[in-house]
Amino acid sequence: MQKPLSAEEIVKMKAVCKLAAKVLSHTGKFVKPGITTLELDKIADDHTLSLGAVSACIGYHGYPMSTCISPNEIICHGLPNDYVLKEGDIVNIDVTVKKDGFFGDTSKTFMVGQVSDAAADLVEVAHQAMMIGIETITPNGWTGDIGFETNKFVTRKGYTTIKEIGGHGIGRVFHTDPFVPAFGKKGKGEKLRPWTCFTVEPMVNQGTDDFEEFDIHGSSIKYYKTVDRKLSAQFEHTILLTDTGYEILTLD
Repeated sequence: MQKPLSAEEIVKMKAVCKLAAKVLSHTGKFVKPGITTLELDKIADDHTLSLGAVSACIGYHGYPMSTCISPNEIICHGLPNDYVLKEGDIVNIDVTVKKDGFFGDTSKTFMVGQVSDAAADLVEVAHQAMMIGIETITPNGWTGDIGFETNKFVTRKGYTTIKEIGGHGIGRVFHTDPFVPAFGKKGKGEKLRPWTCFTVEPMVNQGTDDFEEFDIHGSSIKYYKTVDRKLSAQFEHTILLTDTGYEILTLD
């Protein structure tokens, strides 16, 4: 169980989350047809270092890159490589920054040039799903409250949520309890604790919620693709739960 953060630790957590937001915003400016995901990773890493921080992803369970970049049907943990973004793609960029012993985690799905109406709708629904999940958070709440409202919204829009992968506790360590799924039952799951941090990061699929798992060489981290190869979109914020509400820490 997560230990609540002290006032001094909250200051550090807010600072590192602000840096993560800056890295994501900066990197997103370079998303355009013709750039590779590897080039975007280098841009993110260089900017992280320029801010006096480091990427938490490099070396994490053997993961070799600075970011996770997941185009189109890749749900999450996409490995930056020589894939060239093309007009009409969507691409999620996920950055986690470490500084002063604390971690800030955020992601956004970007649209590459002009995308189809269907792709644009999926991206918008994924963003709304994250915000609806966040708006559900209360100091006396449960992870199931977040998941219930998220999944209800997504399914009513005609999409599906990934059930097995989701948000997580964060702060002094990169990943810890609680698990924050994009589905659930009200009053169920894990109890939320004031003065701890966690991420809300629903992954929304155009088609089925079934996925395939793929190895990353030299790492225990896996990446995932939709089985039907339809699009998947995701957004993520790091949240601080207080004794009266919540604060989104990864706003730029």
